[in-house]
Amino acid sequence: MHLRIFLFFCLSIYSLTSLGQDLKSPSQFLGYELGTKFTPFHRVTDYYQHLAKADSRRVQLQQYGETYEGRPLYLTYISSAENISNIENIRQAHLDNREGKGSPEVAIVWMSYNVHGNESVSTEASMQTVHEILTKKNKYLENTLIIVDPCVNPDGRERYVNWYNQFKNTPHQLDPNSKEHHEPWLNGRANHYMFDLNRDWAWLTQKESQQRIKVYNKWLPHIHVDFHEQSVDSPYYFAPAAEPFHEVITDFQREFQVTVGKNHAKYFDAKGWFYFTKEVFDLLYPSYGDTFPTYNGSIGMTYEQGGSGRAGLAIVTGIGDTLTLKDRIEHHHTTGLSTIEIAANNSKKLNVEFEKFHREKNYKHKSYVLNGDTDKIKSLTNLLKQHEIEYGWATNSSAKGFLYTDGKNGSLKTSKHSLVVPVDQKKGTLVKVLFEPNAKLSDSLTYDITAWSLPYAYGLDALASESKVAYTTDDKNDTITNTTFDNNTFAYLAKWNSFSDAQFLTDLLKENIRVRYSTQPFVLDNKKYQRGTLIITQADNLQKDDFHQVLFKISEEHSKKLTSTTTGFVEAGKDFGSGSVKVIENIKIAVLSGEPTSTLRFGEVWHFFEQQLNYPITVLENYYFDSINLSDYEVLILPDGEHYSKFLEKTNIEKIKKWVDQGGKLIAMGGALKTFAAGKTFGLRSKVIQKDSSSAIAYFEGNQREQIKQAITGAIFKSKLDNTHPLAFGYPDTYFSLKLGNDAFDYLESGTVAFLDGQSTVPVSGFAGSEAQKNIQETLIFGVENYGQGQVIYMVDNPLFRGFWENGKLIFANALFLVN
Repeated sequence: MHLRIFLFFCLSIYSLTSLGQDLKSPSQFLGYELGTKFTPFHRVTDYYQHLAKADSRRVQLQQYGETYEGRPLYLTYISSAENISNIENIRQAHLDNREGKGSPEVAIVWMSYNVHGNESVSTEASMQTVHEILTKKNKYLENTLIIVDPCVNPDGRERYVNWYNQFKNTPHQLDPNSKEHHEPWLNGRANHYMFDLNRDWAWLTQKESQQRIKVYNKWLPHIHVDFHEQSVDSPYYFAPAAEPFHEVITDFQREFQVTVGKNHAKYFDAKGWFYFTKEVFDLLYPSYGDTFPTYNGSIGMTYEQGGSGRAGLAIVTGIGDTLTLKDRIEHHHTTGLSTIEIAANNSKKLNVEFEKFHREKNYKHKSYVLNGDTDKIKSLTNLLKQHEIEYGWATNSSAKGFLYTDGKNGSLKTSKHSLVVPVDQKKGTLVKVLFEPNAKLSDSLTYDITAWSLPYAYGLDALASESKVAYTTDDKNDTITNTTFDNNTFAYLAKWNSFSDAQFLTDLLKENIRVRYSTQPFVLDNKKYQRGTLIITQADNLQKDDFHQVLFKISEEHSKKLTSTTTGFVEAGKDFGSGSVKVIENIKIAVLSGEPTSTLRFGEVWHFFEQQLNYPITVLENYYFDSINLSDYEVLILPDGEHYSKFLEKTNIEKIKKWVDQGGKLIAMGGALKTFAAGKTFGLRSKVIQKDSSSAIAYFEGNQREQIKQAITGAIFKSKLDNTHPLAFGYPDTYFSLKLGNDAFDYLESGTVAFLDGQSTVPVSGFAGSEAQKNIQETLIFGVENYGQGQVIYMVDNPLFRGFWENGKLIFANALFLVN
């Protein structure tokens, strides 16, 4: 008996010590000391594949997708051999816990590294952290399952690493003035399309986000950590976060952030490392890697190491210290291990509180009801499906509650086409955050925008009900009846109310199908048609032998109903041969890139054309713009940016003015407008900002509070819209605009399309300072100025912001195709 116990003890010791004995450290595997160079992405994946092969009992590697540039996206699952062999049961038990089933005890920790490509230290740190967990710290794996995404943004990381390796000094230079510390315009922070993936968790506009959310929803971890970097001179930041906290965040979620932060502080204090907490990084905007997980029941946290793309392998800080890549690795490595330690020590508590989080909440609104264009409804339900948010369809009745469009209580008629999103569901907290009319702010000093409500973003009539609205989950079986060819057909008509209609149009244009549109409403065959209605005649397309076949195929792909008519003679309005019915040209479009523009704002335009509108554009770089023959293009887009004053000096501005005068169409956005207004280039004029003299002197501590009076931190305003103008075809007479700042411009002498008047400067959602509200009275939002034979289209607010403001996209399509 004693011999058996002895043998069992020996075998157990052998089993424990043999686990991971073939694992190489990152330095051993890579062939250089970690932190002495940046590791190329393919070598990072090689290392994780090595771990999975050498220790398959405790490590699993999963490819969950790929980037726009074709690089693989991986997750690594790490736990004890017993847990890994039982991983699917652990996952299912965890999800069942949302309904109070079972009593799971394994803590699930998801760690995301390198969402910002040039914040490159975290991928390096991930390798060291994972190796140590599998070797020295393997006791944590008994009741903890760790999910590691070693590089959320491989395209951005490779852009940075390749650039740095090309231009760094040999040996690397500490002097911050050296080129290796000054990343160029096309930097590594964002993904291929220059989107910030850390602001895309809720909106899912990017391929990487869409693929990641599928796996994330299968796990919904107890803890999610996003590893970042900030400026070179900043100490390390970790939880707890700053105010404002969204009101839905539970007491436990707040308290556990403090628990985590104190554990980190213990290790940082022992090393004499500086850090800060409770500042700058708040928990409000729902599309971050800390907030989005929090609204799904996790403890979501951001960790920020000083350095970023500026630091390289080493740099001298502002106080004369040297910050090295090794230092940065060690700091992220420490917080990573500390997080896992806290999770392992609190696994039971995390499971108990995860179940509590998913109990029904007593939120004010119990249901959200939405009416509107079927394409817009479909676009929203596509987003809900990706988030696994339940929804259904109402009946022919009505609902009472807060009306988004009117800004007051009232009633909304419902039908089988009315979308109902209940709050009483597993994703109920996320539903409240994304749909609520106006998020409650505990502090006006925030890190990001303060408004995002989906009914406004999608341009839908909505009601927030304090009662549960009945709905059915049966899919609507409304089908588009295939249009058939008739020899007597004169034309086919299609509506123009949504961005989906614009996508339909561009596919027709790419197939060289000629399309017209009506600039006036008309009545035909006793049916009313609105401005912007697409008119596709047989006579315009006689040269295309497969006209009907192609037209019907494209209409079916886009689920577009075509109405046929046998005549171009209308009962009211303008006939199809009138000058009021215009041909939509298959235009050539150019967009400016480079230093005058913001990489993020340029990326929004680039992505809009290539991944949403599916229409070709030519990207022009600023440094060779003077050699471009602009007459090759009908449209030129100037994305928002802060450095236009130098670019729009005399040579370029005269070139652009001449091109517009000869018939070109210029779309100017954001910062470009300020330069035009300052130089009185066209007819746009900035409003004079009147500052409150009483706030001219402020104590230092209160200065931020005084400055915030002048600010608009991403708030939604109800603007008036001239929908008789082609820029606003397909819209009602109001437009909810997301304002990102207090820029204000006078109305145009003619062509003011969207604007705020003196009555509409209080935001319907989000924060706008008291002085800022005064400044934006009677200000332009969108407008068109005729200049010679061409037009200048002004976009003060950005209708393409982060790719999620769906209701702005038709405005942009109108600017391209209908304004002429």
